[in-house]
Amino acid sequence: MSNNPMNMMFAWMKIASSYNQMMLSSSEVIVRRTMMMASGTMTLPDAMSMMMEKGTIYATATERAAVAMASGADPAKITAAALKPYSTKTQSNVRKLRG
Repeated sequence: MSNNPMNMMFAWMKIASSYNQMMLSSSEVIVRRTMMMASGTMTLPDAMSMMMEKGTIYATATERAAVAMASGADPAKITAAALKPYSTKTQSNVRKLRG
């Protein structure tokens, strides 16, 4: 990406939009999982998955940000690379919990 201020502004706006969508998805996941726990319908595999996914996603996000940084990406691309695994997982969790 060039250093054009408009391009950078649009890149950061896209990141903000993606972040907002991720936050909405994660809020829904938290509500749905809390309801499952409260009603006693959460299975042991679901509980284990819920706990294990945190470390896995963190490691993936860190790796992707490091690769982007080592490749000379600009800050917006590094941020987008780090955000993508979280966004993908929260959207996947929402689809799974709705179905």
